[in-house]
Amino acid sequence: DSNDDIEDVSLFDADDDVSRRSKKSKIRHPVASFFHLFFRVSAIVVYLLCELLTSSFIACMVTIILLLSCDFWAVKNVTGRLMVGLRWWNQVDDDGRSHWVFEARKVSAQGSKTSSEAESRIFWLGLITCPMIWVIFAFSALFSFKVKWLAVVVMGVVLQGANLYGYIRCKVGSRKNLTSMATNYLGKQFLRQVRFPGFWKRS
Repeated sequence: DSNDDIEDVSLFDADDDVSRRSKKSKIRHPVASFFHLFFRVSAIVVYLLCELLTSSFIACMVTIILLLSCDFWAVKNVTGRLMVGLRWWNQVDDDGRSHWVFEARKVSAQGSKTSSEAESRIFWLGLITCPMIWVIFAFSALFSFKVKWLAVVVMGVVLQGANLYGYIRCKVGSRKNLTSMATNYLGKQFLRQVRFPGFWKRS
């Protein structure tokens, strides 16, 4: 029978592709993903609505600082390690010297990653967007002469900016690596311009 020669390979391949895509888009750490955004978004919401909810500046300031502190601790110690496999900390050696350590989880031998693309998007979106919002708040408080809120806003910029800087260093490597990469790139561009001087004029 001619039907005996038919193989359903494409069907199984399609199922494998669907399963791979579902694994990439699946959130493996829903609790960490929730708290990665909860504290920082809550601090922004409290800052925007606190004057409508209460007239006590001290209560608003303490609430916002507590939320920012919880966010700093959670992002630095928990969500970065679980969601994207990155961590950074300060280490003091036996001589009393302080060192900043930036680490990224190594990919396994099979090339599989423990973090999903959905978690990575959530992590970096929250990590980058919220400090930018606090910078906007800082300029707004400065130009509107709200001096009493300026200290709270600066605290938000410093705490969330520190996590952003630390995880960017973990992602791209040490400053020495960045310098060597920039030097190599500029060297290649210079050599290309010397070899083909007319190319840059035409483009």
